[in-house]
Amino acid sequence: MNKKSSGGLIAHNKKARHYYELLEFFEAGMVLTGSEMKSIRLGGVNFRDAYVSFSDSGEAFVVGLHIAPYANAGYARHDPDRKRKLLLHRRELRVLAEKVQQKGLSLIPVNMHFRNGKVKLELALGRGKKLYDQRQDLKQAAAMRDAEREMTRR
Repeated sequence: MNKKSSGGLIAHNKKARHYYELLEFFEAGMVLTGSEMKSIRLGGVNFRDAYVSFSDSGEAFVVGLHIAPYANAGYARHDPDRKRKLLLHRRELRVLAEKVQQKGLSLIPVNMHFRNGKVKLELALGRGKKLYDQRQDLKQAAAMRDAEREMTRR
């Protein structure tokens, strides 16, 4: 496996902008085990179907974030699809939980990156796009590509 550098972007949720209209962005830490950190440094992260859920006790957890098992972990292997606790301030948790419940918004992980040696997860408050909105976005992207291609030919 290719080893990722100790700074910068680890993984990016490419489908987030396709399925959601992203409104507000937040940054959160995560509670991780040692083997998860080693796997993250090797780039073994997949965001497919990941979302944030809130517990009754007011905590936030990221669900569906797949971190591949670390091969050299020995007996201390981790569950690749376990719920991981997010580290946010209490008032941020309260505000986000209210927005998600009242306005029908979702909290989606957009990317994972290192900041000062710590893994941070960028979250976005988003509203789900309808199928016709997704198609419209694809048509606009194709039109932009065609226009760019025509400009470079001349």
